[in-house]
Amino acid sequence: MRYSLISPTFGRPDEVVEFLESLNRLRYPVDQMEVLLADGTPDDSLRPALASVLAQMKMHTTVLYEKGLPVSDARNRAAEAARGTYLLFFDSDCLIPENHMNALDAALAAQDWDVFGGPDAAAPTFSPLQKAISYAMTSVYTTGGIRGGTQSTDRFYPRGFNMGFKSTVFSALNGYDEGFRCGEDIELSMRAVEAGYRVGLIPEIPVLHKRRATLGQFHRQVTRFGAARIALAQRHPGQLKATHAFPAVFTLSLPVAVVCGALGQWIPAAALLGYLLLIALDAARQGWKVGLLAPAAAVVMHTGYGKGFLRAGWQALRTPALA
Repeated sequence: MRYSLISPTFGRPDEVVEFLESLNRLRYPVDQMEVLLADGTPDDSLRPALASVLAQMKMHTTVLYEKGLPVSDARNRAAEAARGTYLLFFDSDCLIPENHMNALDAALAAQDWDVFGGPDAAAPTFSPLQKAISYAMTSVYTTGGIRGGTQSTDRFYPRGFNMGFKSTVFSALNGYDEGFRCGEDIELSMRAVEAGYRVGLIPEIPVLHKRRATLGQFHRQVTRFGAARIALAQRHPGQLKATHAFPAVFTLSLPVAVVCGALGQWIPAAALLGYLLLIALDAARQGWKVGLLAPAAAVVMHTGYGKGFLRAGWQALRTPALA
C-alpha cells in the first residue's frame, strides 16, 4: 500500500460525498490507495448518509467513528489504522483532481520529501463567492502566497487541507498535538522543520478547496486562524513574523481610514481604496463577479484574522509567562 488518504469529518454529508466522489475519480491503481475517514459527528448521522457513495468506492475505504472526535484526534486515529508508506491528509471540503496522485509520484521521485504539501485553488464550477474567498486566502496581495500559492518555499509550511508525510516520519513526530486546537497542522510542520526533516512545497498537486459558503462562516474561521498564530508563536519562539501582523494593522487602520475620509483627509482613505481596487482588478481575471466580491472577502479575512490575532495577543501579554 503506497498511499493512505485521510480526512477528518464532522457532519456536512453533501461535502463529504463530493470529496469521496473526487477520490473515486483518481487515475491511479486502486490497490495502491486506501481511504480513511475519522468521523466525530455527534449524532452519528454522517455514516448512514454516506452509505451509497461508500458502496461505489473503488479503493478500500474505512470510516472510523468516535462521538465528538476533534480534528487532530481524528487525524491521529486514522493514521494509527493506516497501512500506507505515505499518509496524505485532506480536508473534507476539498476536491482532489484526477491526476493528483500521478503528479505526487513524479514529485516524490524528483525530491525525496519527508513532509510535503501543495496549494489550494478554486474550481471553475465554484460559485463567485467561493472563488472570491479562495482568492482572499491564496493571493500574493492578501496572504503573500504563504499557503503555497507561489513558487517560493521560504515561508511555506504544509497545511492540513493538502499535507503528506512518510508514515515513519509522522510516527517519529508523534503526529498532531491533540491539545493544540487550531493551527495544529502548521504546528506539526514546524516540528518537522525543527527536527531536520526535508519539508517541501509541491506546486503540481493543488486541491480544489470549497471553503466556507458564507462570509459570516469565513469570518469565524479566520478569527480562529488569527488566534492560532499567537499560540504558534508561544509554542515555537521566533516563528512570529512582521507579515503575520498585517491583518491586525489593517483592522486597526480601517476605521481610521473611514473617519479620515469622512473628515476630508483623503490620503488614508485613498490608500485603502487603492489596495481594494488592486484586489478587485486582479481577482476580476476570474470573472467580474469575483472581482466585485474579492475586496469584501479580503476585508472579512483581514479583520477576522486581525481580531483573533489582537485578542489572543492581548490575552498572552496578560499571562504571567509573558507579562
